Amino acid sequence: MSAMAEPKLISGTANLDLAKSIARRMSMHRGMSVSLVDTRVERFNDQEIFVEVYENVRGEDMYIIQPTSNPANDNLMELLIIADALRRSSAARITAVIPYFGYARQDRRAKARTPISAKLVANLLTEAGIDRVLTLDLHAAQIQGFFDVPVDNLYSAPIFALDIEHNFKGDMDNLMVVSPDVGGVSRAREIAKRIKAPMAIVDKRREKAGEIAEMTVIGDVAGKKCIIVDDICDTAGTLCKAAEVLIENGAVEVHSYITHGVLSGPAVERISKSVMKNLVITDSIRPTAETLACPNIRIVPTAPIFAQAILNIWSGTSVSSLFETDTLVPIYEGMYQQK
Repeated sequence: MSAMAEPKLISGTANLDLAKSIARRMSMHRGMSVSLVDTRVERFNDQEIFVEVYENVRGEDMYIIQPTSNPANDNLMELLIIADALRRSSAARITAVIPYFGYARQDRRAKARTPISAKLVANLLTEAGIDRVLTLDLHAAQIQGFFDVPVDNLYSAPIFALDIEHNFKGDMDNLMVVSPDVGGVSRAREIAKRIKAPMAIVDKRREKAGEIAEMTVIGDVAGKKCIIVDDICDTAGTLCKAAEVLIENGAVEVHSYITHGVLSGPAVERISKSVMKNLVITDSIRPTAETLACPNIRIVPTAPIFAQAILNIWSGTSVSSLFETDTLVPIYEGMYQQK
């Protein structure tokens, strides 16, 4: 699409703080005021969602910022209804910016008579009139193939690598990157490669969802500062148990870098009492007051990379270039300085 229409941002209620941060970053990059499109999103007494857009969007390049986090069904429905409102108002292109893609863990049939809900959500989004999707750290990369429209999947690994280099300066030789399960090895390897650190794996046997039976460390973590890398932290049971197992195996400290802090149920309480020194998450999901008050949870902003990705999509330039350190350092200027 030629860069004639200005990119316009619209937000649901799932993570308004992130949407405002993205608008602020875009104002800074473009040297002009960028604000969210004036919209009313409300619920009737029976909890039906109603959306009204107060500005003209005809022929505009629209970006809906809405993670489908808890409550997943409400937030997903909000996204679909906003998309429908924009499509019926003749928007030229609608991009769904979904920092956290809910239902991504249901990406295959693990046993008989179960759904592939991630594919169903992809179908719903496409049918609602979404022309493009921009997301962060999909739980499984193959979900990109569930869509018949272009999907840009951003990665947190380059941002986390910058954060690690900044916070562990002078101590990089003692670091060990740990994958909390065999499935997340490629994600952990990406960070290990960037910070030039060795890698270990925690092998877990899960009897049923939410319960961990047994854990074994593959690799020598003795005397190391371990960094656990994963995409989702839900109840934090696996994470806290993995941290304990690493300490039992001789690790000096355990830190965790997790993209999406779902943090449901007893998660925050578990983390505050855990042997883990700190947990670093992104703001892809709006943090609760409990999360913000927890002393060993730190939040890394995603607005800089999302703002730049939106501008790149709008102008028709490369999005994958954002994963290169030379490109990322100026975007996060003020937070991380290159060595």
